[in-house]
Amino acid sequence: MNKLAKICALSGILFTVLALPTAKACDVCGSGVGSYYLGILPNFNKRFVGLRYQQNRLQTHLGPTGNRTVNTADEQYQTIELWGAWNFGERWRVMAIVPYSFNRRDIGTGAQWAESGRKDGLGDVVAMGHYKLFENVHTTSNNKLLMQSLWIGGGIKVPTGTYDPSEQSRLGAGAANTFQLGTASTDFLINAAYDIRLMDAGININTTYKLNTENRYGYRYGSKIAINGLFYYKFNFKDKVRLSPNMGVMYESQPKDVLDNRFDVATSGGYSTIGIIGLEANIGRISLGGNFQTPLSQQLADGRIIAENRVMTHVSFSF
Repeated sequence: MNKLAKICALSGILFTVLALPTAKACDVCGSGVGSYYLGILPNFNKRFVGLRYQQNRLQTHLGPTGNRTVNTADEQYQTIELWGAWNFGERWRVMAIVPYSFNRRDIGTGAQWAESGRKDGLGDVVAMGHYKLFENVHTTSNNKLLMQSLWIGGGIKVPTGTYDPSEQSRLGAGAANTFQLGTASTDFLINAAYDIRLMDAGININTTYKLNTENRYGYRYGSKIAINGLFYYKFNFKDKVRLSPNMGVMYESQPKDVLDNRFDVATSGGYSTIGIIGLEANIGRISLGGNFQTPLSQQLADGRIIAENRVMTHVSFSF
């Protein structure tokens, strides 16, 4: 087996290992206190700073067969994130994400909303550090350039967002606790990002495990795993503009939330598989792009929650 075949086989094994579902269920994937999707980072040598916008929608408090009732809520989460990263030397990187959310909820059948509410404010701030385990660039036997890298790291999410304990108690011990700006808990993240590219075609694989702890109100969101794999192709126009269309799949999974360290929250937990299609662009030091995410399959809160489409856009500046 030649070197290229060995590398491709190793990449396939790595993708398979990362894509294994390590939990059986998922809390409201993509809610206002949900996932930290990184995707393909902007191209930068030293550091970058930018803004990201995300919009997620959920239908919550559905009936036992997934039907809408007078208690069903349409929840919309819009988040603007200030984010950036700084490379130290060839192998170290630090990253921070500061979110500000605009949450809206309408309860009722739609003909006449029984109740509407908003929660706007700072979310939970995230700081992460990464180490480049390896980077390899060489020419294959047929004179094509093959590049691959693997970054590993971890981080912390601090409880800077407002958590309303009356939200969960008002709805009952078994109800979904999604409509929050923060979790009121200090949580920990482990991340790995692998990228392999043959000439202009590449695959980016990113996995994050978020270990949630119990907050001071006795509530613990289930720890979450999120894995995404994206295929991309780079088009270079006169060495001034680079376009990278991409598409792939993301899997999110999370066990049920726990109340008072002993009671499972009935309408929580589950999984979702999400299709992603997007476009990244680099013009000098400016990077911008976006993607559209749509659920391919899901089973959230025993069918009492339905996740809808998501949208993400971003712009950043390297310096």
